[in-house]
Amino acid sequence: MKIQSAEFVTSAAAGGRADGIPGDGLAQIAIAGRSNVGKSTLLNALVRSKLARTSAAPGKTRLANIFRVTVDGGPGGPGRWGLYLVDLPGYGYARGGDDAARELAQVAQAYFASPGRGMRDAGPETQADPGSPIPDPDARPGNRATLLLVDARHPGLDLDTQANAWLSEVAGPPQIVATKVDKLSRAERVRNLKEIERVLGSTPLPVSAAGGEGLDELWKLIARHARATGK
Repeated sequence: MKIQSAEFVTSAAAGGRADGIPGDGLAQIAIAGRSNVGKSTLLNALVRSKLARTSAAPGKTRLANIFRVTVDGGPGGPGRWGLYLVDLPGYGYARGGDDAARELAQVAQAYFASPGRGMRDAGPETQADPGSPIPDPDARPGNRATLLLVDARHPGLDLDTQANAWLSEVAGPPQIVATKVDKLSRAERVRNLKEIERVLGSTPLPVSAAGGEGLDELWKLIARHARATGK
């Protein structure tokens, strides 16, 4: 597999709006996760370049940053194919207090409610922005999938459990990706991965952006979705 090109397209969903999100039918892989879980680092490892900005400070990504990637060959056989990788704002931390946290939640919500998805009115139970439109699960386009990144060192966090439930409702069950497995001993890895599966109800894919572990398996999942649903 060869990465032909990887380029930044736009920062979308600013201010809780869905402006700028591509609607050309290419597959879109949204990358969600707690702040500082390694979303941008994993994205850079996947495309083998410093495409997304990374920072040791949590809460760096404030918009849905969209990147277009063109691949030649790889999982699924020969031929050129493309997709979008969407780096969503991290949850669980926001400079600026509750207002900033609400803003970040609205960005993610706006992405999943962007053109191509049906929308319905949210009830008062919606914490991110009560009364705003949220996606109608029966109107989801088939060209989107979601990776939920969780830190393998901290299994079973309430924020990850809540994010998994919310994503499952508005975007379908996400693929759980356990990051930073290189920082665990063998015994810790076995124990923590089992706990993640128990809490989130899905087998996690262990990856290490630093060492490259699991990246080929992750590309297989991405390619299967992109080649099946994208143009």
